[in-house]
Amino acid sequence: MAEGADQTRVPFVSFLSDYGRADEFVGVCHAVMLGIEPRLRIIDVTHEIAAFDVRAGGLALVRATQYLPEGIVLAIVDPGVGTERRCIAVEVDNGYLVGPDNGLLAPTVAMLGGPRRVVALTNARYQLEAPGPTFAGRDVMAPAAAHLAAGVDIDELGERVDAATLAPGLLPLPRDENGVIVGEVLWVDRFGNCQLNIDPELLAAFRAGPGDALEVRLPDGSARRGRWVHAFADAKPSELVVLVDSYGLCALAYDRRSAAGELKLRAGSAVTLAPPEAGR
Repeated sequence: MAEGADQTRVPFVSFLSDYGRADEFVGVCHAVMLGIEPRLRIIDVTHEIAAFDVRAGGLALVRATQYLPEGIVLAIVDPGVGTERRCIAVEVDNGYLVGPDNGLLAPTVAMLGGPRRVVALTNARYQLEAPGPTFAGRDVMAPAAAHLAAGVDIDELGERVDAATLAPGLLPLPRDENGVIVGEVLWVDRFGNCQLNIDPELLAAFRAGPGDALEVRLPDGSARRGRWVHAFADAKPSELVVLVDSYGLCALAYDRRSAAGELKLRAGSAVTLAPPEAGR
């Protein structure tokens, strides 16, 4: 450590991936980072993103980022590993994000105000010698995150990249169609609650409020009657409810039952919300 550096600072890396826990991948990445920066504190945000699901990883990262400490985010959902896709580090106002350039980081970078500097991770000095190209998380991205935590300047890690050339993160937007709100399921949590891409302010067009009925139209063409409530416990037995979830978006839920199971929904399923008197 350079003389005069803040030796009380404890660097954080917040780590998200689709690696799961059955294999050694997460533990090895931890070991690589701690070998570079022993003072590092690592927060495992989740490693249970569905394999190869870049959109799900990007959404999880957006949900989590506002609660993470300043420092480095390492996000790895990388179905293009070993191809020409880039590994990148992005400087934002309060830290850095490291991951593949496949849209995974893009929603979070945008939420944090956009990139200040972006580099492709091309400097082998800050990488491990790799026996093959299939574990860039261990060999390229985890080392980059640890070196940033140790105080290495981002420009040392590789060549500058024009932020305009980064892969976008495409998130679906709801739309108003003749007085009904057409959206989709962004995320199903482990309880089966279905987060929608619908801001509750959009329901103002229905003059709806807590306690009011809503029509929920499903991908199979059927419709269910739901009710807007404040909390899960406000739901009557077997009643479908619409509530504002902990991230400020509308969600479909039952009290102590899986909405996803009951309604046969998954991430990406189309859902329409309408006032109950709306014509079909």
